[in-house]
Amino acid sequence: MEAIEPVEPQSLKKLSFKSLKRALDLFSPVHQQLPPPDAESKKIRVNYKVHVEYGGIKSTAQPSQQTNSATQNHSQQAGSSNVLALPGPGDSKDLQKGGAHNALVVGPSMPSTATNGLGFQGKNTVVVSTSGSSERNFSTSALMERMPSKWPRPVWHAPWKNYRVISGHLGWVRSVAVDPSNTWFATGSADRTIKIWDLASGVLKLTLTGHIEQVRGLAISHKHTYMFSAGDDKQVKCWDLEQNKVIRSYHGHLSGVYCLAIHPTIDILLTGGRDSVCRVWDIRSKMQIHALSGHENTVCSVFTRPTDPQVVTGSHDSTIKMWDLRYGKTMSTLTNHKKSVRAMAQHPKEQAFASASADNIKKFTLPKGEFCHNMLSQQKTIINAMAVNEEGVMVTGGDNGSMWFWDWKSGHNFQQSQTIVQPGSLDSEAGIYALTYDVTGTRLISCEADKTIKMWKEDDNATPETHPLNFRPPKDIRRF
Repeated sequence: MEAIEPVEPQSLKKLSFKSLKRALDLFSPVHQQLPPPDAESKKIRVNYKVHVEYGGIKSTAQPSQQTNSATQNHSQQAGSSNVLALPGPGDSKDLQKGGAHNALVVGPSMPSTATNGLGFQGKNTVVVSTSGSSERNFSTSALMERMPSKWPRPVWHAPWKNYRVISGHLGWVRSVAVDPSNTWFATGSADRTIKIWDLASGVLKLTLTGHIEQVRGLAISHKHTYMFSAGDDKQVKCWDLEQNKVIRSYHGHLSGVYCLAIHPTIDILLTGGRDSVCRVWDIRSKMQIHALSGHENTVCSVFTRPTDPQVVTGSHDSTIKMWDLRYGKTMSTLTNHKKSVRAMAQHPKEQAFASASADNIKKFTLPKGEFCHNMLSQQKTIINAMAVNEEGVMVTGGDNGSMWFWDWKSGHNFQQSQTIVQPGSLDSEAGIYALTYDVTGTRLISCEADKTIKMWKEDDNATPETHPLNFRPPKDIRRF
């Protein structure tokens, strides 16, 4: 029997090079032949480098300053030298005055004894100043045209500061709504009560009891003296604020109700809950008009608008659905998010809205729901609440107590603040569950896990000089 020849052990690098060569041999149409050089493109590149990188060619021949020495006469007869302006720490105006500071001199042939005026000798003298420019590495990036960023520059906004802390609830504060008259606001809590506070002074005016679980959603009608509340007890209640009592209840949800919205033009109410359905109610008759079913998990955010799509819902199944209210059918489904869409905010003026989940905050157009862009930073927490005012200041509140302020137009995060828990609370109770602006958009109300309500306003003393805009446009724009 013949002895089996031992297989030569080969490194992974060698094997990968072999497979690369084999792939090249398979798919390359012309073996071992480089493409012919393109003279036109080379010419364009050289010209571009001269004009863009070196700032053009400048002549240093100044006849008025020439002396009668034989070497300088010889250089004049041979022709004037050319100077290529190199970028450096010196002022570029020196070159225009005829100075040789920080310059690359390319001259005609000279005798070896001749000096070029800078103390160097030799033929075809090349002189480079050592004031920093010789250390630069001119790579191919010098040939690339620097395009100005088309990303919109953010508008400067003053930073926001906390000016009032209101305590009074005995549980997590889960929901908030401001009255259209801008004189009072209501908060719903895990202590099963709804409290009404004076907006200007922060004084408690009224406490409403009736829910038997935490109150997750609140909305105040701008047409009637009604306030609507929804909670984990599957109940949706209508409160008459003239009598301060419940006058209607809407029965139909099979589990806890997480969000609530009132239609701006017609008398209907929308509620979304853990039964994965957004229900549409007739306010007067208490009848359920539609059950907008299609989500595969909890419907945790909803907003309405006067024109189609009149209902937009966000869910724990990481989708956003736009609904045709007339037929109760889905118009479109947005699948851009990868995590639960726990918060959405409609811009008060623009036809656009933003949605927040743990992966990203995204901006969409209305009515089609086209994706615009992501916000330029990631909060890296579960975002429970968000709000936008007319000036384009968007605020998002996280489960870890972080409150980030954004410029709506550009998506720039201009302020990151951390809420401070009230004395006696655990640090883990720094969480924000609800956010809303008042009617004017100058006051912000946050509802938190340390059982407090905090009120925020812009810092009047801040200027663009004291708080400069630290903005860098994104290099790569993610389109998903």
